[in-house]
Amino acid sequence: MEAVVEQIFPALTWRIRQLAMYPEKEITDMELPEDWDGMHFGLYYQYELTGVVSLFIDGETAQFRKMAVLPNDQGKGFGLQLLQYLVDYCKSQGIKNLWCNARVTATGFYQKLGFANLGEPYERNQISYIKMELTF
Repeated sequence: MEAVVEQIFPALTWRIRQLAMYPEKEITDMELPEDWDGMHFGLYYQYELTGVVSLFIDGETAQFRKMAVLPNDQGKGFGLQLLQYLVDYCKSQGIKNLWCNARVTATGFYQKLGFANLGEPYERNQISYIKMELTF
């Protein structure tokens, strides 16, 4: 499947975040206060925004948040393509450490690209997370 990743405007991430992660919430709940300080990438498949991820850089460290793929398009490799794009982008920018707070149920996905668990799992809003990082 041929998909294209490009940088997008922050507000374009909100609909995908809602549909993929928080369908019970309002789209107005999807905006993070720090969205306007980050970089946002969108994966387009057949000219439709299908996946998003938000990146926040602090020196040589970067955190990505709210990676989401539309429910009907999950399991097609789009998330992996989006994350690989993000890893390549970070390497090109001299980032040494990329991390996220991953849902525990998704750790296998991140491990495919070399991410390692850091610390112990924790719960937030009835969801278990664990910090994961990739060092270049």
